Amino acid sequence: MQTRVEKKKWSTTKRMVVMVLLVLLLIAAIAGIKVMMVMKMMAGMKPPPPAVVSTIKTSYQEWQPELRAVGTLRAARGADLALDVAGLVTRVNVQSGDEVKEGQVLLQLRDGEDVAQLHQLEAAAALAEVTFGRAKQQLAVQAISKADYDQAAADLKAKQAAVQQQQVNVAKKQLRAPFAGRAGIVTINPGAYLNSGTTIVTVQQVDPVFVDFFLPQKNLAEVKVGQRTALALDAFAGKAFEGEINAISPKVDNDTRNVQVEAKVPNPDGRLAPGMFANVNVDLGTKQRYLTLPQTAVVYNPYGETVFVVRKKGDLDKAQAAEAAKNADAKTQPAKDAGKGPQLPADALVVQQTFVTTGATRGDQVAIVKGLDDGVEVVTSGQIKLKNGAPIKIDNSVQPADNPNPTPQEH
Repeated sequence: MQTRVEKKKWSTTKRMVVMVLLVLLLIAAIAGIKVMMVMKMMAGMKPPPPAVVSTIKTSYQEWQPELRAVGTLRAARGADLALDVAGLVTRVNVQSGDEVKEGQVLLQLRDGEDVAQLHQLEAAAALAEVTFGRAKQQLAVQAISKADYDQAAADLKAKQAAVQQQQVNVAKKQLRAPFAGRAGIVTINPGAYLNSGTTIVTVQQVDPVFVDFFLPQKNLAEVKVGQRTALALDAFAGKAFEGEINAISPKVDNDTRNVQVEAKVPNPDGRLAPGMFANVNVDLGTKQRYLTLPQTAVVYNPYGETVFVVRKKGDLDKAQAAEAAKNADAKTQPAKDAGKGPQLPADALVVQQTFVTTGATRGDQVAIVKGLDDGVEVVTSGQIKLKNGAPIKIDNSVQPADNPNPTPQEH
């Protein structure tokens, strides 16, 4: 009885093992069929459509090292003129925009009473001078005492001082140009009553003009008095006004850590007006030669800057195979990967991602210090669709900005 039970158990276990093996064989057969189907589909797939990109060839350009800032124009000398006394305007001797000379009378207040009093004081001073001269002669012959002589001398000085004081009062009724320059807008007319301190006209000496701008303290060692500057203004598109650094502030601003710089710019035709803002370029040293690209060609990543270089598929495969053989890099196996997926013809254009070292920037351009040679074709737009070895189609009908001195435009 026991032997029969044992035989029955063994027979059941054997059947279960056979069933598991049959299931595994079935799964393996299905998996094999699926793999063959996938491989067949991959073999029949067409290559992915090439990404449309724009390209440019690297080239050397001469750059003038420079610093850029935004400044404000200021007159060499300028003042808003006013009188420190009130009065009625009798004469206006200047019109809007006139060129005035130093000391020229621009405006006259009514001063009849003051002039009459001045004449009266001048007459008294003349009489005191005659009296003093007579007293001097009399003292010489001992005809008067020394006290009388001193009294006559003091009276003469007092009368002369009164004349000088009244001359100042008369001068206060006149507005004179403190320096030569150009008058601003004049809105005062004869007959108007002016209070003291009322601004009458502005006078600006606009040749030369000064431009004030700020530079970071890190550039302080590069800036020197006498360096060339160039001003660009929106009002005069395409024209540069040359000048030179005139002064550098000895103090760095505590809040911004910037230093104020003053440049002097000739303005013989008076086209530059105080208060205008200007883009200032300060030349530093001699010109330098850089390999340049548009800034859009560089892909900035946390691990470094890269560009996509245009190459032929055959050349790229040969270069990768040679590199793999040289470095014994297991990650690069073009021979094994050659049979997988769709293949591109040897003359197809593809991209190779290359690390570069960037340098200074100028407008839309960036200098390439290391990683590229002259004449290499580099992708300038469309990189977001690319990866190493991806096929491309070049369309240079539209190119990204590559201007060394771009100007903002309003649309």
